[in-house]
Amino acid sequence: EDEETVAAVDLLVPGIGELIGGSAREERLGHLERAMAAKGAGLAEDLWWYRELRQYGTVPHAGFGLGFERLVQMVTGLENIRDVTAFPRYPGHAEF
Repeated sequence: EDEETVAAVDLLVPGIGELIGGSAREERLGHLERAMAAKGAGLAEDLWWYRELRQYGTVPHAGFGLGFERLVQMVTGLENIRDVTAFPRYPGHAEF
């Protein structure tokens, strides 16, 4: 309500960083539309389907994400995340 804070949380683990991040979604349609308008022309039109989900109201809801590779890093005690990455990413690897 104060326009300066968000409903979010991060679980930080020493030596690893953010293990879990979570936040609440904006459920107020008017506030969402004003934020979209402030971010740029055409955004509200491109995300019409997202706005439509909230047109008749919605319940406040939130979610979280767990960094699986960071979890494996924590459990195994390895220092570098590259050592636990199942599918390494490096320049020139993806064929597009």
